[in-house]
Amino acid sequence: MTAPDPRPIVQIDIVSDVVCPWCIVGFRQLDIALKEQNVLANLRWHPFELNPDMPSEGQNLREHIMEKYGSTAEQSQHARDRLTRTGAELGFTFNFDDDSRMVNTFAAHQLLDWAETQGRQHPLKMALFAAYFTNQQDVSQAEVLLDAAQAAGLDRDAARAALDSGDHVAPVREKQQFWTSRGISGVPSMVFAGKYLVTGAQGGETYSNLLQRCLTEAA
Repeated sequence: MTAPDPRPIVQIDIVSDVVCPWCIVGFRQLDIALKEQNVLANLRWHPFELNPDMPSEGQNLREHIMEKYGSTAEQSQHARDRLTRTGAELGFTFNFDDDSRMVNTFAAHQLLDWAETQGRQHPLKMALFAAYFTNQQDVSQAEVLLDAAQAAGLDRDAARAALDSGDHVAPVREKQQFWTSRGISGVPSMVFAGKYLVTGAQGGETYSNLLQRCLTEAA
């Protein structure tokens, strides 16, 4: 009989999109903080679409960033270089090129909603980050989503049925509305122990301090 893990557990809710680079950066920073503090997290990922009106064909990523944020090509490249360096420091590979695209993520969020019912939401989220940022795959496409589901230990046929059914359309919309109605307008947004909200990738020290506060208050 295996003894229970003695480490304390903190509930952490993360509102996120799978095409948000700072979401995976923030999670990696959080993961380091959890290890340093010897704390377990009960993680729940919640849906947010950075570009809910993105058409099915997507848009060139550099063009999208320049259009959405008014940045120049040089600024866009600088941001990519910074992300690539930051990712490497955290053990995550960002691959960008001139053909990188921003895509629609609503189907991905539906699959994540289903994966939560199967106890495999977190592995799927990690697989989707890798598919989009490292492998430069289009995570709006069903076969890419199913590949990620399979990589996350989910049954491919069951994942396909979940997507085809449309059963997760309404739940995802409801969850999106829940968070936006509470003022969430940017991601990642992390809620620690149901009461401490931090937005953006805030770094391991910030997350460590929040974990310590949660543990102190729970003691």
